[in-house]
Amino acid sequence: MKDVLSARTIGLRHKWPLRITKIPGTWNVSEILVYLAAIMALFIIGCALFPQWIAPYAPTEMLGDQIMHAPSTSHLFGTDYFGRDVFSLVVYGSRDSLIIGFSSVLAGGIIGGSIGALSGYIGGVIDTIFMRIIDVLMTIPGILLALAIAAALGPHLFNLIFAVAAASIPQYARVMRGQILSIKNRSFITASRSIGASKFRIFFRHVLTNAWSPLLVMSTIGLGASILVSSGLSFLGLGVLKEIPDWGSLLSQGRGYLTVAWWICTFPGLAITLFVISVNLIGDKLRDSLDPKQRRA
Repeated sequence: MKDVLSARTIGLRHKWPLRITKIPGTWNVSEILVYLAAIMALFIIGCALFPQWIAPYAPTEMLGDQIMHAPSTSHLFGTDYFGRDVFSLVVYGSRDSLIIGFSSVLAGGIIGGSIGALSGYIGGVIDTIFMRIIDVLMTIPGILLALAIAAALGPHLFNLIFAVAAASIPQYARVMRGQILSIKNRSFITASRSIGASKFRIFFRHVLTNAWSPLLVMSTIGLGASILVSSGLSFLGLGVLKEIPDWGSLLSQGRGYLTVAWWICTFPGLAITLFVISVNLIGDKLRDSLDPKQRRA
């Protein structure tokens, strides 16, 4: 009996350390969080696209006999100081918040990515001029740059989009330039030059197609940052002045009632938090999926 036990012990020693692998057909915690984040993000996007199907009340409907009522079955998020349903305000306010977020990310990614791509591929004087300008812009905090632009242009939807996009351009330009520099001297680019491929074809056919994935991941994660910056500007009174306020304006309007009606600003802040966390989790998963090192691991 002792010989059998010793043999088994020796066998276990040879097999140690054991490699713990994922059981097929099971999910780990990170995958569950990503799926929950995707569901939450899709729900908020659905609120922005079809608010009239989700909100139980019109955002401008005032119920005089239900002013500052606490959350209940008839008003899930309570009512504000005008008797408006807070849940409906959050649903309708998601439209402007997401328009600013997606538009600023798209504009910042296109402009910054184009600057970084041209600077990295052409090099020389063009690269020096562009990068010195980017260096100057990167010395200014993004929120401060967006605040200065929004204050100079005034409260308007397009001004806010421009301010948030301008604050994100340096980061996109830096990431794209670094990716172009790492690709343009690789062996397959040299082979393309040797067979007579034009610079235009090499740039669009081989360089850009291999450089877009980091920019896509950065855009996904940057969406949450854009929502935070735009909400902060709206909170300071530099946002969109409309009958239907966005999330930042709802926070600003409810801060004076925090001690007597906490739900007026708590639920808009919760919507911002959930959306930012959701897109960050999706961005992290996207980064792991597009990273060749992660795929090999």
